[in-house]
Amino acid sequence: MDERIKKKLMSLNIKSLQNIFGKNLYIKEKLSKYSWFNLGGPAEIFFRPENKDQLKHFLTEVKKNEFKFHILGAGSNTLIRDSGVDGAVIKLGSKFAEMKLVEKDVIEVGAAALDKRVSDFAKKNEIGGMEFLSCIPGSIGGAVIMNSGCYGVDMSKIISSIKIINNLGLEKEINSDEIKFYYRGTNLPKDYIILSAKLKGKQKSKDLIEKKQNDLMQKKKETQPSQIKTGGSTFKNVNGKKAWMLIKESGCDKLYIGDAKISEKHCNFFVNKGKAKSSDIEKLIYQVKKEVKIKTGESLELEIKIIGNEK
Repeated sequence: MDERIKKKLMSLNIKSLQNIFGKNLYIKEKLSKYSWFNLGGPAEIFFRPENKDQLKHFLTEVKKNEFKFHILGAGSNTLIRDSGVDGAVIKLGSKFAEMKLVEKDVIEVGAAALDKRVSDFAKKNEIGGMEFLSCIPGSIGGAVIMNSGCYGVDMSKIISSIKIINNLGLEKEINSDEIKFYYRGTNLPKDYIILSAKLKGKQKSKDLIEKKQNDLMQKKKETQPSQIKTGGSTFKNVNGKKAWMLIKESGCDKLYIGDAKISEKHCNFFVNKGKAKSSDIEKLIYQVKKEVKIKTGESLELEIKIIGNEK
């Protein structure tokens, strides 16, 4: 098909989506404001569904028009490329952040609920075991997909079940024993969108929960940077070795490209000091990866996601 005709058809398809979804759908929305790096080009289509039915309808339209889609959570572990993202970027709205007590030691939380808020909700209901979430930036949907964790605990320890919707708009509840969890990942298919998760803890007094939260947050404060433009831990640990140690041992902790730098406090945190581009961060990531391989023989794998067009 002629490229001009193809672009015209795509433009008409996008226009029809705008007519259907109105104020919940944006064209060429800047994604930098949804990224902790404060970087990234525009989304061709940006959609914030108000509820599950609207999300289902949108997925049907996306499939019909053959658009690719990405899910954007809290933007804490995502580097969005400067050229932006083709297709649709879906960011779940506030209705997907609701939380409720299901049993005395089980809560159900929406995928868009922030991890810290989930930890506090568990504390309010005297449910322990979720204190570690107070130290994890991001939302529950991303935490499930990544099997997020810190200080010896991860999501696999507290998930009872999850509710998902696939790219066909079909819903399903999946018990935790049907999911394969591993370090910073799961075997969940990429076309699954997390809607909510049931999390199970143990009965515990508010005072003890709060003390544990404070201890963990203090530990984090002492070892990790805060109030900066970063995506959190950049690389996964590998073969029992801490990524930050491999970076330091390789002499990469002082590397920089323009305003893309490595945190002095924790060298597995890459930082936008103000005027960096996404491409600067990405170049720095691959420079560090290359040097670590040469100096240590270890191949670092990304913990953050990089999305968008390579141009």
